Amino acid sequence: MTSFDLASHSFSFSGHETFVFRYTWLKKAVDAVKADPRVFGRDDSIVTLGVGKNMVRSIRHWGLATGVLVEEQKSRGTVMNVSRFGEFLFGDGSSSGSDPFLEDPNTLWLLHWLLISNFERSTTWQWAFNRFPSNEFTREGLLQSVEDEIRRLNLLPPSESTLKRDIEVFIRTYLSGRGNRATAVEDSLDCPLTELNLLEEVSGTNLVKIRRGPKSTLGDRTFAFCLLQFWNRTAPETKSLAFSEIAYSQNSPGTVFKLDENSLIERLERLEIATDGGLGYTEGAGLKQVYRQQDIGDGFPWLSTHYEATNPVLVGV
Repeated sequence: MTSFDLASHSFSFSGHETFVFRYTWLKKAVDAVKADPRVFGRDDSIVTLGVGKNMVRSIRHWGLATGVLVEEQKSRGTVMNVSRFGEFLFGDGSSSGSDPFLEDPNTLWLLHWLLISNFERSTTWQWAFNRFPSNEFTREGLLQSVEDEIRRLNLLPPSESTLKRDIEVFIRTYLSGRGNRATAVEDSLDCPLTELNLLEEVSGTNLVKIRRGPKSTLGDRTFAFCLLQFWNRTAPETKSLAFSEIAYSQNSPGTVFKLDENSLIERLERLEIATDGGLGYTEGAGLKQVYRQQDIGDGFPWLSTHYEATNPVLVGV
């Protein structure tokens, strides 16, 4: 696995104000931006959003980092818009949205996917899931790895305290700070992504482990949507994609979801059903690959089918 080329990207180790995002924050961000695209620059934003000034900045950051918000071009960040994914999930004014209260685990997997894919705002997240093939690290080791790469590229590094805070927020994104889950979901201080159980602390050590293996709460249509996004980013003109690319490339479904080979193959074998023939999987002569039809679209209909099946009230999302 090759190292990241930080020099060719914008990168960030701050913006979250040391807060993880909470269950209601993304919907709050989408609703506020739909009502006023300049809300995050307003002096009364703390009243509109009902939180303190630092949390306003954090909500803005997480809205952008998860991809439910986008900055309007040439506005220098003063004007926000709701992305297609944000509208799909939380509603676009004519619809209530597919899962505005983050009740479906597939929504959390999608947010994880988008967060890891956002190098510019989630550099530590991207680094940890793509950089450590052993799937375990210490806070100190992760810090050293990032610092070494920044020095290697002769870039101006952030302060060590900034990096330490960012790494701690990364860990708290996936690792609950409390054993007691009796608190109402909407009032929880934990990040919703702790429900994915992607990280665990190894008892008796200072190791943090990223869990690799089958992900039972990740639906086949959600997986297929993410696979197509990866495909369109990396090889949009190709009609087939090798198993090794899907399993091990940076930002691939196998890497981001930490799927083992057997689990990944099982999912690929179900692709044709999950995508109504849009994607398929073949094995032969030692070659494993996924193929696609020419006019496959962007995969959003697969997500719609999933959410309509789990929530029949949804119509025309």
